[in-house]
Formats: sequence, C-alpha cells, structure tokens
Amino acid sequence: MCRNIRPLHNFEPPATRDEVRAAAEQYVRKVSGTGKPSQANQAAFEEAVQEVAAATERLLDRLTTTAPPKDREVEAAKAKARSVARFG
Repeated sequence: MCRNIRPLHNFEPPATRDEVRAAAEQYVRKVSGTGKPSQANQAAFEEAVQEVAAATERLLDRLTTTAPPKDREVEAAKAKARSVARFG
C-alpha cells in the first residue's frame, strides 16, 4: 500500500493539498490495515487522515534545504526508467 506515497519535499511547484492528503490516506490505510474502513470506523479513519495531513503540511512548511528544487517530470521519468530496468 505505501508504495504510492511519494516524496513531497523540495519540489517545484510545491506539493499540493491533494498530494498531501493522498499520502496521509495511504499512511492511515497502511497502519489501520484496511483499504476502506467500515461505516463504524469511517469517522475515526477520516479524522486520522486529516490529522496526518495537517502534520505533514506543518513538516513540509518547516523543512529547509540548500538543494535546488526537483522537477516532478524529471523525477517521474527517472522512476519510470528504474521500473523498466527492474521489471523489463
């Protein structure tokens, strides 16, 4: 499940709220052990996603680096090339 969580720091343009939420959702899915919570657990699941997303946004706002920002398209091309080399 967590293989879909992508690095969000030091990209130009910065990570969007949707990207942060998607990462938070993947994290909560992983630790809860469920891809889709039952109705009884939906509220707790959603609350956890919101809290993780908020913590992630605070973290990203506070991180600093001297490295130049990465380009999303270039990083995606590198990942695709690694995948092709690994899986053919």
